[in-house]
Amino acid sequence: MTSTSDDLAALIRTIPDFPKPGIMFRDITTLLLDASGFARAVERIVDAVDGPVDLVAGIEARGFIFAAPVALALGAGTLLVRKDGKLPGATVAEDYALEYGTDRIAIHADAFAPGARILLVDDLIATGGTARAAARLLRKVGAVVTQAAFVIDLPELGGADALRAEGIDVTALVAFAGH
Repeated sequence: MTSTSDDLAALIRTIPDFPKPGIMFRDITTLLLDASGFARAVERIVDAVDGPVDLVAGIEARGFIFAAPVALALGAGTLLVRKDGKLPGATVAEDYALEYGTDRIAIHADAFAPGARILLVDDLIATGGTARAAARLLRKVGAVVTQAAFVIDLPELGGADALRAEGIDVTALVAFAGH
């Protein structure tokens, strides 16, 4: 499900040509500065959740910002999906492709028991590489991942559709055309 929230879209600043020419960077810091807008974004994500959730997994780093208040509202815990090497203790990791090369994300090996119902959350979905890797990682260690929520979707880049193809219901509060 994707819905347009014009009030939230108006709070998201667009910075042209960042980090490189031709990219229209969607900056959520302006949304976060608006307490009412931030609260509405969290409430809308919570309202879109279907059924009980044990953990809300936030993808580093901006996903953490939304995952924690969503988890509190749902009575769930917060799971951090971090770049490899950032978590202490034993971890489980997953590689994924970037435009040029690969990257790796990780979670604590003992973060949850198999069967945990996990909502995946991040600020933005573009190509979906990181979100798909997070879903694979969580499923690899026994999680049930059927839902993901994002503040922003860039639908032309296909990430939300790629998650849907993997059996994950995707909610995005705002969709922006272009990159």
